[in-house]
Amino acid sequence: MPSGQQGGALPGDVAAADAAQAAQAARRAVGAAAGIAVHVAGLDWQSIADELNARGYAILPCLLTADECAATAAQYAQPQLFRSRVVMSQHGFGSGEYQYFRYPLPSLIAALRNALYGPLAQIANRWHELMELPDRFPAEHTDFLARCHAAGQQRPTPLLLQYTAGDYNCLHQDLYGEHVFPLQAAVLLSEPGKDFDGGEFVLTEQRPRMQSRVEVVPLKRGDMVIFAVNHRPVQGTRGIYRVNLRHGVSRLRTGARHTLGVIFHDAS
Repeated sequence: MPSGQQGGALPGDVAAADAAQAAQAARRAVGAAAGIAVHVAGLDWQSIADELNARGYAILPCLLTADECAATAAQYAQPQLFRSRVVMSQHGFGSGEYQYFRYPLPSLIAALRNALYGPLAQIANRWHELMELPDRFPAEHTDFLARCHAAGQQRPTPLLLQYTAGDYNCLHQDLYGEHVFPLQAAVLLSEPGKDFDGGEFVLTEQRPRMQSRVEVVPLKRGDMVIFAVNHRPVQGTRGIYRVNLRHGVSRLRTGARHTLGVIFHDAS
């Protein structure tokens, strides 16, 4: 261990602890849902955009507090909150299960979806410009949802996923219809090494005429990962090209794992 660090916290751990304390203070001051909006607005969105451009994902540490994670995971046992339940093994999706929330969404989840959409729409529009795709995304999430609903995509897509020992999620893309917002998010609600072992969040990239590249994304409880839904722009020697992405979860070895998924387009 380097001198000066023995017995103390690493810089990254200090920054994460500071972020958690700031999040808790905002929640106490104005309430959980409003605190989410304050927290998200105060993030360094230029750094987040840089990470997304470079890797196709960005980690937002300590976005939810431990109490918020526990309360959100506990919602899995409240069937009145959900419109449908999917057992992955019945569809060849893997092993485990998940449930899609119904409208109206729980206040914290609705606040997350609304607060994240605005800054992500700016990144999404830039990506579509670089990839020469025609769709552009409005500044407000309500306007984008109106577009989805007019096209018959009216079912909410935020979801809770539940894994126990032996479960996993196959590599996939969450598309759901004609209108697709190119970024989505997931929050780990359980603590690695305490609540479960294994179950790593995995991303793969398929570049033209190259083998797939795999990225294992390290997450702690309360961390959010923002990542590309299906493709992203990459600068090559001959200009910009599209990289195709898929995501999944490796096999859970022990324990139980809950995750909140935040998808910005609705489903048909």
